[in-house]
Amino acid sequence: MASPAPGGVTNAPALAALALLLNAFTWGVSWWPFRQLQSLGVHPLWATTLVYAVALAWLLAVRPLAWRGFVQHPGLWILLIASGLTNIGFNWAVTVGDVVRVVLLFYLMPAWVVVLAWPLLGEKPTVASLLRLVLALVGVVIVLKTPEVAWPWPDSLADGLALMGGFCFALTNIMLRRLQRAPSHSSMLAMFGGGAVMAGFAALLGQQQGFVGALPAVDAGWLAWVGGLSLCFLVGNLGLQYGAARLSASATSIIMLSEVVFASTSAVLLGAGELSGRIVLGGALIVLAALLSTVSWGSGTAAPAG
Repeated sequence: MASPAPGGVTNAPALAALALLLNAFTWGVSWWPFRQLQSLGVHPLWATTLVYAVALAWLLAVRPLAWRGFVQHPGLWILLIASGLTNIGFNWAVTVGDVVRVVLLFYLMPAWVVVLAWPLLGEKPTVASLLRLVLALVGVVIVLKTPEVAWPWPDSLADGLALMGGFCFALTNIMLRRLQRAPSHSSMLAMFGGGAVMAGFAALLGQQQGFVGALPAVDAGWLAWVGGLSLCFLVGNLGLQYGAARLSASATSIIMLSEVVFASTSAVLLGAGELSGRIVLGGALIVLAALLSTVSWGSGTAAPAG
């Protein structure tokens, strides 16, 4: 294993890039196992709860004192909530909606960063960042404006969940930048804990309201899917940490955008999404805005988390 070179750039960039691609691939095709779990009677909220509960148990076994970071860095509680809502929005949306459309709406995240960075980081919007915001919003309008609707507004649960998930993903990234001095394992605890606790709370609330079914009887079939998905997320997270620590922030951001390609391609091939001219045009503007945002990330101290 190559050691990092000065400035965070490795002597083996290809290996670091592959590690990031592994993370992007894991998230890009995660919609499929979530749909398999739903077909077995496991609602995506319960699936998210269980997957992150396994990851949380692993982290606490390795770092049992990770919770102490919450005492010194109260902002980790905000990170926990933001990360939890990110996973609720994304995982639920890709399970029930058109995957291509959901992923594109979710990747409005760089535009939300422009909005949130001013009040939370004191970073005033520049002309370039405002232009990226406009570019991304135009792309969203094109994606949302179908012949069936009069206004470009979210017209389904999946649309709303994707937009909420993208907003909370931006807040997650903002909080990670604010919490750079917090122990990394405490930040991981907040993110894994958020996925388990927030999704679990939402599942219980939804079950009480009647729109989320109870967990089915314990069965080796769906337990195997939960265990496999948890393992994939853990490996993907390790890949993200390895790659992001050895490549520049801009390179990391660009490579992580391959998640859009993995998700769109797999969804179209497996019949879970469609690529119309409108989706391609709107998606191209959203992705272009995200690519342009890597310039500002590259000059910062942190890269977006996957």
